Amino acid sequence: MSAIRAEGLVRRFGDVTAVDGVDLEVSEGEIYGFLGPNGAGKSTVVRMLCTLLLPTAGRARVGGLDVVDDAHEVRFSIGVALQDAALDDRMTGREILTTQGRLFGLHKGEIAQRIEELGPILEVDALDRLVGTYSGGMKRRLDLATSLIHNPSVLFLDEPTTGLDPPSRLRVWDEVRRLNRDFGMTVFLTTQYLEEADELAGRVGIINNGTLVAEGTPGELKRSIGTDVVLAELDRDHDRAVEILRSVEGVAQVDHFGDEVVIATSNGSATLSPVALALDRAGIVVTQLSLRTPTLDDVFLEVTGTRFEGGDQ
Repeated sequence: MSAIRAEGLVRRFGDVTAVDGVDLEVSEGEIYGFLGPNGAGKSTVVRMLCTLLLPTAGRARVGGLDVVDDAHEVRFSIGVALQDAALDDRMTGREILTTQGRLFGLHKGEIAQRIEELGPILEVDALDRLVGTYSGGMKRRLDLATSLIHNPSVLFLDEPTTGLDPPSRLRVWDEVRRLNRDFGMTVFLTTQYLEEADELAGRVGIINNGTLVAEGTPGELKRSIGTDVVLAELDRDHDRAVEILRSVEGVAQVDHFGDEVVIATSNGSATLSPVALALDRAGIVVTQLSLRTPTLDDVFLEVTGTRFEGGDQ
C-alpha cells in the first residue's frame, strides 16, 4: 500500500502555477527525499499533502486518506515539522510537548513515556526552561519532537536540520533512521543539504518549475548522467568550450556553472586526455582539470540547469 500518492496535483496562486501536475508515490516505510531550487514548489507540495493548502486540481492520499475529503483524519495520522517552528517562547519545552500530546488524545503517562523516548533529539536538561531561552537549533529539535509525540505513521520534514550544527544534524539523522527502521515510519523529507538526501533517502524526487523532473534512488540518478564527471575550470570562453566539448568522443553531457565546465562521461579516465587536447587546440586556457564520480549536485544541475542552492555540499 502507498503511504503517499499524488495524481495530477496542481496549485495556482492567481495567475501563477506553483505546482503543475505532480504525480508521485511513496511506499509505506520509505524515506523519500524531495529536492528542488528555491521557488520550485517543494513547500507547496508538502503543504497540500499535509492538508494545510487545498489543491487547485488533482488528488492526493496520505495513509489511504484523501487530503481534502478526509483532512481531519489525515492530520491525526501524520507528523509535520515545517521550516518555521511554531513554538511559544513563553512556554517550557515540556509544556509544549505535553500540550501537543493532549491535543492528540494522549494520557499523562503516555506523554511522559514519549518524551523519554524522544530524548536523543531533545536537550533534556533544557526541557523545563522557557523556549525563549533556546538557541535556534534547540528550537528545531523541539519542533521535530512535537511532530513525533503522537507516534505518527507518516512524517513530513520540511528542511528539518536547517540551522543545526553538524553534531545536532547527525543526531536528527540518527533519529530519522531509528524511526524508520524500528517503527516502519514513512518519512517525506525536503532538505537544503544534498548530503542529507544522499544519506537518508531510499529514493529522491527533484521538482523544477512545479514539475517533477527526475526520480529514482540516489545511485540511479547519479548513473543517469554518466559514470564519471570531468571538471574543467576556465577563466573565459566557457560557452565556446561547451560547444567544442560536445563533439568530443565519450562526452555524454556538457554544462557550465560560473568558471566551471562540467562534463559527464561513461569513462572519465579515457575522456580526460581528449578533453584537455580539444581545449588546448582551441586555444582555451584551463586553470584546473579534475575527475570525480557524479554527485546529486551534478544530477540537480543537469535536470534544473542550476547548482543546488542549499547548504554545504
